[in-house]
Amino acid sequence: MPIILGIDPGSRTTGFGVIDSDGQRHRYVASGCIRMAELPLPERLHRIYAGIAEIVATYHPEQSAIEQVFLSNNADSALKLGQARGAAIVALMNHDLPVAEYSARQVKQAVVGKGSALKEQVQHMVVRLLGLERVPQADAADALAIALCHAQTASSLARITGADRLRHGRARE
Repeated sequence: MPIILGIDPGSRTTGFGVIDSDGQRHRYVASGCIRMAELPLPERLHRIYAGIAEIVATYHPEQSAIEQVFLSNNADSALKLGQARGAAIVALMNHDLPVAEYSARQVKQAVVGKGSALKEQVQHMVVRLLGLERVPQADAADALAIALCHAQTASSLARITGADRLRHGRARE
């Protein structure tokens, strides 16, 4: 089963979640948050980069997924979030990890079955799907949900590709 790293980027708190999944069965590996104190933005971005690099070196994921930037009324916040995503993506790419991107709506749809699900519903389903004893921190739960979304999406695409090969008589490839 491939190890998947999910990332919920933030300029103050970046959540991460690591799962082992074959698309049908999911196993919790680790989760947590990279927290930045009141530091200047360049130092926060460096901490995100270094933190993601350390997580990759520790857990050796084969795939990664990150939440896309959502539009915000606050342009400054959206720019900082974009920079945090960029720091995380560069850390992943420097370790030759493929990076999949999902919107918050896609993650909620995959995990809860409803794109407009509440944060508490996502957390509840993360606990159920991974058989956890307690609810992880909000940012870590979101990162686990992103990893679960990727596992389910990759599994669905593999099934579709396999069915397409069978339909076209190429099952032996």
